[in-house]
Amino acid sequence: MISQISIKKTAVFTGHNAAIFGLAPAARPGYFLSAAGDGWLVEWSADAPELGKLLAKVDVQLFSMCHLPEAQLIVAGNMNGGVHWVDLADPSATRNVTHHQKGVFAARRLGDAVLTAGGDGVLTRWSVAARRSTESLQLSGKSLRCFDYNPERQELAVGASDGNIYLLSAADFALIQVLQDAHQPSVFSVCYSQDGRTLYSGGRDAHLKSWARNTGGWVLDQVAPAHHFTINDIAIHPGGQVLATASRDKTVKLWRASDLRLLKVIDTVRDQGHLNSVNRLMWLPERKMLLSAGDDRSILGWEVDLF
Repeated sequence: MISQISIKKTAVFTGHNAAIFGLAPAARPGYFLSAAGDGWLVEWSADAPELGKLLAKVDVQLFSMCHLPEAQLIVAGNMNGGVHWVDLADPSATRNVTHHQKGVFAARRLGDAVLTAGGDGVLTRWSVAARRSTESLQLSGKSLRCFDYNPERQELAVGASDGNIYLLSAADFALIQVLQDAHQPSVFSVCYSQDGRTLYSGGRDAHLKSWARNTGGWVLDQVAPAHHFTINDIAIHPGGQVLATASRDKTVKLWRASDLRLLKVIDTVRDQGHLNSVNRLMWLPERKMLLSAGDDRSILGWEVDLF
């Protein structure tokens, strides 16, 4: 069982001119992509932080992204509800589809489709081949802030600004269960464990929660008063034993996944961490690296060793 963590900052990626909201793996090992409020989509090398490559630029703030390397596509959601289909082979062919009525806060691939979650409370499935929406569900009267997919159960967990977590069938968006008042007043992050048996969530109430399944569905298992302000993102270590949380309080924290025991705090002064809100996290397993991106326009790379 993990009891200690050693963390060292090994890379600083700068170049964006606004807050960074999106991170995604690139096609090549050791590389990753970012999306930010400056409308830039950038590719970075973990081994050469100073050599960021601008892939495409749009004229509106980007809130989310996902990468489809075999199709040479990036799908990015903007602050006005538009979904950009960025053709990496021909950036001039980028297409913006106005769809959601408010910001697109989450986007990810699911099989041969892409899902987006919007500030209008709508969850949408998109055809990658046709680059158009094929199914939409008005799930809430408030913003959908986040979602994750459980392949073991073929289930989606969707967090909303009404405080609820919605469990849906990924196949047809059928509602399975609602975790009422999961966070107050809003759910900002959800993440399944690798085995699909635990669901982690974080909210504006700054609490980290774990949910377990019983015969009646998902039930609250553990609660940790984790941060001083909103938990913006949760990311599971590739080994499955540790999870990281990112917060508006400028810190990144690492927790033992089994019991939500706090293992490490990455802060501004002691660790030369972020100066402002930390918005997004991503693990680069081939580099033993945790990436954190924030309002300070930087991405920091942390070498993580578990003991």
